[in-house]
Amino acid sequence: QEILPCALAIYIHSSDQPLPTYDEVLLCTPQTTFEQVELFLRRCLIPGRRGQKIYTLLHADELIYEVGLKLEQLFRRVEVQCKEQYRLVIICNSDQDHCYIPSIFSQYKLHIIPQEPLERIQKYLQKHFMVPQ
Repeated sequence: QEILPCALAIYIHSSDQPLPTYDEVLLCTPQTTFEQVELFLRRCLIPGRRGQKIYTLLHADELIYEVGLKLEQLFRRVEVQCKEQYRLVIICNSDQDHCYIPSIFSQYKLHIIPQEPLERIQKYLQKHFMVPQ
């Protein structure tokens, strides 16, 4: 499964949606610490920080159990206090449904894979991905 094109498809949904910034995406690995996940989640859920950003947690199925457990606990605590809407997308490998994060967030699960044609992804990137001169 192509995780990065899937993530880009979420942002491409609106052609005016800018590329995500460094604070909107967390690419998880087994080495991702809870501190990294906590900072990411707080940026997403704390009022006044969100705006119209889409926060995307990629490869969340790769988090080790302890980090996933703490993520769930923090999410439940902070989300209850969250009175405003937020935009959080968790993308996992579909072969890893048995892992902790996909199973605890299964109630929110969508059985779709956001996809866009390669040509549309390339046009979106050409429009939004510019190197400062």
